[in-house]
Amino acid sequence: MAYDLITMGRIGVDLYPLQTGVPLPQVTSFGKFLGGSATNVAVAAARLGRRTAVITRTGDDPFGTYLHEALQGFGVDDRWVTPVPGLPTPVTFCEVFPPDDFPLYFYRQPKAPDLEIDAHELDLDAIREANVFWVTGTGLSEEPSRTATLAALAHRDKAGTTVFDLDWRPMFWKDPAQARPFYEEALRHTTVAVGNLDEVEVATGVREPHAAARALLDSGVELAVVKQGPKGVLAVNSRGESAEVPPLPVTVLNGLGAGDAFGGSLCHGLLAGWDLEKIMRHANAAGAIVASRLECSSAMPTVTEIEDAVAAGAVK
Repeated sequence: MAYDLITMGRIGVDLYPLQTGVPLPQVTSFGKFLGGSATNVAVAAARLGRRTAVITRTGDDPFGTYLHEALQGFGVDDRWVTPVPGLPTPVTFCEVFPPDDFPLYFYRQPKAPDLEIDAHELDLDAIREANVFWVTGTGLSEEPSRTATLAALAHRDKAGTTVFDLDWRPMFWKDPAQARPFYEEALRHTTVAVGNLDEVEVATGVREPHAAARALLDSGVELAVVKQGPKGVLAVNSRGESAEVPPLPVTVLNGLGAGDAFGGSLCHGLLAGWDLEKIMRHANAAGAIVASRLECSSAMPTVTEIEDAVAAGAVK
């Protein structure tokens, strides 16, 4: 049976402070959570009842064991999560200063195992058969992950729905100025592109939301989703349909992970065949719910929670 969704990309351990408004040097207690953008998207979709798997790599260490246990607990297939001897499982710390300041500190040295995904080890048949396949910009930042990501996209050849999460993290690139050609290559194999204003500018050179959406469509995608922060989200497809949905009112506790919840709900809505506006409203609500919670993966909402938030017009 084909998977509803296979994601490919980052995994790690999030160590988030259990105290808000406290600088990291003064934090005394932390919570340990499964993390990593592509992994969180798979968790979010699994929480919505979808059959999901993630392609990634961990260290051969106790944190790697923890990540396997967490994935299994969330109902995400971990068969393509493999260890890399000699590299530690990444950890990520953050500071929590609501409503809009959440500095991240990535510990991915000397190299993150998830950048050691090798094209020769991919199950290309499973990737092609999945209803939705999701890759990220970070996967393009280093070899062999870059070649593996592009090989997976080329083999899939736009079968089903292929989502490129633009996921711009300049600190992961040795030379950020060299990113655009790889983004352009990935877009050629993509049916859906998702990114915020910074990310669409990296991919297209254009920052104005409507122009950026048009540039993404001109690159060959069928649906462009542009996140505009306080202005909400814009979605435009190749059939000329568009939806611009404002954000859902929410008291933000931790904005990290909201984009991954949005992504999981986006995949769920695409799989369900919803119209653009419904997909965006539900994805916005999913993101807002996670923004109201401290953690990321374990905070992913259920179908009922999203429907309640959409009906209420706010996260309560």
